[in-house]
Amino acid sequence: MSDQKRLFLVDAYALIFRGYYAFIKNPRINSKGEDTSAIMGFMNSLLDVIKRERPDHLAVCFDKGGSSDRVELFEAYKANRDETPEGIKTAIPYIMDILKAMHIPIMVKDGYEADDVIGTLSRQAEKEGYKTYMVTPDKDFAQLVTDNIFMYRPVFGGGYETWGIPEVQKKFEVTDPMQVIDFLGMMGDSSDNIPGLPGVGEKTAKKFLAQYGSMENLLANTHELKGKMKEKIEANKELGLLSKKLATIMLDVPVTFNAKDFELDHPDIEKVKEIFQELEFRRLTDNFVKTFTSGAEATSKSNTNGTVTSSAVEKSITPKEEQSAGAGQFSLFGGAEPSTSEATSEYTRQTIETTSHFYQSVAPGMATKLFIKNLMQQSSVCFDTETTGLNPLIAELVGIAFSWEVGKGFYIPFPEDRQEAQAIIEELRCFFESETIEKIGQNLKYDIKVLAKYNVQVKGKLFDTMLAHYLINPDMRHNMDVLAETYLNYTPVSITELIGKKGKNQLSMREVPLDKQTEYAVEDADITLQLKEHFEKELGEANTQKLFDDIEVPLLRVLAAMELEGINLDEAFLNSLSDQLDKDIKTLETKIYEVAGEEFNIASPKQLGIILFEKLKLVDKPKKTKTGQYKTSEDILSFLAKDHEIIRNILEYRGLSKLKSTYVDALPLQVEPSTGRVHTDYMQTVAATGRLSSNNPNLQNIPIRTERGRQVRKAFIPRNDDYILLAADYSQIELRIIAALSQEETMIEAFKNGEDIHASTASKVFGVPINEVTREQRSNAKTVNFGIIYGVSAFGLSNQTDLSRGEAKELIDTYYETYPKLKQYMSAQVDFARDNGYVKTVLDRRRYLKDINSRNAVVRGAAERNAVNAPIQGSAADIIKIAMINIYNKLEAGNYKTKMLLQVHDELVFDVYKPELEAMKTLIKTEMENAFTLDVPLDVEVDTGLNWLEAH
Repeated sequence: MSDQKRLFLVDAYALIFRGYYAFIKNPRINSKGEDTSAIMGFMNSLLDVIKRERPDHLAVCFDKGGSSDRVELFEAYKANRDETPEGIKTAIPYIMDILKAMHIPIMVKDGYEADDVIGTLSRQAEKEGYKTYMVTPDKDFAQLVTDNIFMYRPVFGGGYETWGIPEVQKKFEVTDPMQVIDFLGMMGDSSDNIPGLPGVGEKTAKKFLAQYGSMENLLANTHELKGKMKEKIEANKELGLLSKKLATIMLDVPVTFNAKDFELDHPDIEKVKEIFQELEFRRLTDNFVKTFTSGAEATSKSNTNGTVTSSAVEKSITPKEEQSAGAGQFSLFGGAEPSTSEATSEYTRQTIETTSHFYQSVAPGMATKLFIKNLMQQSSVCFDTETTGLNPLIAELVGIAFSWEVGKGFYIPFPEDRQEAQAIIEELRCFFESETIEKIGQNLKYDIKVLAKYNVQVKGKLFDTMLAHYLINPDMRHNMDVLAETYLNYTPVSITELIGKKGKNQLSMREVPLDKQTEYAVEDADITLQLKEHFEKELGEANTQKLFDDIEVPLLRVLAAMELEGINLDEAFLNSLSDQLDKDIKTLETKIYEVAGEEFNIASPKQLGIILFEKLKLVDKPKKTKTGQYKTSEDILSFLAKDHEIIRNILEYRGLSKLKSTYVDALPLQVEPSTGRVHTDYMQTVAATGRLSSNNPNLQNIPIRTERGRQVRKAFIPRNDDYILLAADYSQIELRIIAALSQEETMIEAFKNGEDIHASTASKVFGVPINEVTREQRSNAKTVNFGIIYGVSAFGLSNQTDLSRGEAKELIDTYYETYPKLKQYMSAQVDFARDNGYVKTVLDRRRYLKDINSRNAVVRGAAERNAVNAPIQGSAADIIKIAMINIYNKLEAGNYKTKMLLQVHDELVFDVYKPELEAMKTLIKTEMENAFTLDVPLDVEVDTGLNWLEAH
């Protein structure tokens, strides 16, 4: 071992978050109701590092207040991040106290991120002859690696890996680790909200770095690029340079590496034990004591005052070679999942190497015929397709695995030749199209779409383990590896072990040897079969079996058909709209510059704040951030917009810029070349409320509140001249549901009488005849009607209307007096959630609310709002799902040419064959309005058009 001293710098929040989410499926809650997951996870990983590495010097680095410099450059930096979970917020003070008791220095500087603190300290230590190891999983740190600075990264499955220069060069395909900054700047970073260069992903960024070496050199040579890539990069040069700045870790933070202060010192063992006792950490206490003492010796050498003598501590840390780091303890880096005890060893988890199994590939010819004969005698079979890629529209079959007995399974490989592959599928058609054999799978929608490209339908009863688990535990992740580790204590073979990590060297599944294909694929089918047996029981216990059988599984087939169908896009119109937006954005720029009296970077919060609040003095006492910069966020500017034209122009500028980049320019890039259509992916297992999510592209978030936003819908058009688009939209379904659930007679009667509910509410709240309700009164009543569902406050209502806070409070109070049962229902929902830990929809879909009894008023308040909103939003989602299933079945049974294309929350969009139009109007409206019976009638508005905008 080298005599060179070693410094370990720990990225605190990276490990705290990792620890918290490692326990997310089984949080560590003590007898006081405190979530101690983050503390336990962090401490286990810290002790693991100390035991494994015996560092000479160690410090733990924290963020404080975010990066003020980066936010000055780009206001949206990290703005997309969710609020820190309460379990992490409450953990930080404890972790700080533990570190102080351990005499480990805490390095933090207000206005800087831990990355910058670590970067600065590592460079200072390097100058003093130290080797520095940055303990973090964050790839951004790779830019700091030198001959004496290394990344010390956790790896999935156990242990650590050290990244020096060669590892960084290989990982990022660069010659110098500093080029990682260019790499991150080019491709952006969604987690930090760094935009990057539009259209540039990991593969393209590596190609550019190989060719040009840096961001600046790429931007200086864009004349060598071609087509849309050239246009996009030339139009976004400033964005690229900004992204590189945002990705650059600072090396000049005002912190100092003092070797003496950073020495790994003797901890105050009794003080740490005292904190652990308060947290109820028993096994972690043992782990800590064993780490810093020689076990029994620690007890025998304790003084009467409770301290430990130095002789005991000096024998505490055993030589590195003799250690079994983390043995018998949960290792955060090892990815182990706690079960019933406080911590579980990663080494107890089963793998394919330690489990008896019989997985066999089936040869063509007689062996296949015998296999199919046996297959057709089964009542329930799990299958899993292996393909050449993740896009089911173009993926080709490489093989299919089957399992119907735990520990056993078979694999049929497919040749590359399409005709030969089709011949094998034809042999298996009898299985897939059998109505009597149950098919089991994980994310069956993907398999169904792949097989559809081979003209095979998957018939019979289905059991999707991903959907089953979503209903059992909607807030947890649902991928097979997590489920296997959580429920079966089994770690499956990773796909990266077969084909490698993403990049140019990644193999296709076809290139993997047959024996490895067989083991990997059949293991997936075997594990999924075992999960099915586990989840079948839990569906009944959670009272969600009916929801699974009647809604989610049938909907799976509907969504597969919709996704395969896709929708036609008018690319020429979007290109024209992009040009118009360019002109409008430039016009707004000119207007803003004229009022400002100078040109400046409108996208820079710092420059904008100076213009608005120093030069133009629009506000007497403008609000500032912690770092002293003027606040220019949308809520601040919206408040000022009615009084200042420049503010209105700035908000419009921001809106048009986002519209152009997010939708108008992005949508044509997502047309699938093989079909010429846009195919969104509907995800059933993301939103805990039961709503569907749309992805790649997200067609549910196309803005409709602005004229320009609505124009985007104009780009979605029918299949051809023989078709027309039809949009069917539930009218005020959430208000109808809350009226029915609360049994509020006044509101129910208004709906039954076909009254305008907002005018009716205004009439009662403001005490005027309905025919004398003003537009303003109706607007305010509408805001309250919808706001009540989301727990609107007087402050929130006054911001959304022209009412003062006092007037808003009076309106809300009067609203509840007018609809007393509504108030009672909301209180009853919160009480039910407090008693049961969940609320449910009309179809018994559960939304679990773990924070409903939180001692933190803000967190508890959010859970209480969810207790009211989730049953309403979730019931609306359930009802439209029923409608989709019924309409799809009618379209299939009637052999209609009309196709269902899109679902956007309360709206369905269809490509209607013109000769079927009148029949479709009746069929769709009838099925939607009769999908579920409430005490309030459901009302559906149907319209048609030559594009989605006309039809909506």
